[in-house]
Amino acid sequence: MLTKVFPIRLKAGNQAEAEAIVEAFAPEGPGREDGTLSFRVYRDPMNTGYLLFVEHFADQAAYDAHTGSAAYRELIAGRFADLIVEFVEIDHELLVEV
Repeated sequence: MLTKVFPIRLKAGNQAEAEAIVEAFAPEGPGREDGTLSFRVYRDPMNTGYLLFVEHFADQAAYDAHTGSAAYRELIAGRFADLIVEFVEIDHELLVEV
């Protein structure tokens, strides 16, 4: 399993628009992808202008298919990308699961 974590800082005043794009993307992209095991986006109620993506994929090929999809290109690489200041892509390996 491949785990990706993306802390994302948004441009000021774009929280609602960014959340709307992510909500539209979830069923059109990850919701239809066999290799996407989970796709979760968190907001911090004390820190507007920030989202945290936590995603699990079957393998690298599943992640590549995810980022190559038409929905990803239009909504995330397109519209969402215009709303961010910066993001960091962090790969994680599972250590403990309950």
